[in-house]
Amino acid sequence: MVLPIPAFLLDLFFVLNLAISVIILTTALNARKPLDFSSFPSVLLFATLLRLALNVASTRVVLVNGHEGEDAAGQVIAAFAQFIIGGNFAVGLFVFAILLIINLVVVTKGAGRISEVSARFVLDALPGKQMAIDADIAA
Repeated sequence: MVLPIPAFLLDLFFVLNLAISVIILTTALNARKPLDFSSFPSVLLFATLLRLALNVASTRVVLVNGHEGEDAAGQVIAAFAQFIIGGNFAVGLFVFAILLIINLVVVTKGAGRISEVSARFVLDALPGKQMAIDADIAA
């Protein structure tokens, strides 16, 4: 993540990441019972960490070598960029705005749910704490 990664190696990691994602998806879909794929949370965590490292490495490559040409960041990044924006900057800006709004809504909703659940746990624990305080006072 800290060391610079060459573009061809970054391409290899992106393809490997995509293959791992497909394998995880097919394994999860083919599991009959939840215990058939009991390592799913750990696998998902490691896959997410791999994606995070790839995001940092690819951002570094784009920012450091992006001025050298279209393929300076690697073939996979260039192909994905060409597929998404189609050579039109306005379309790319519009797609970026849509993705930004979707991410903002998802993060906001998730944070709201987390705060609701934590507040519920705190409120559920209050009667027990009150009884413990009353028992300490009575003793």
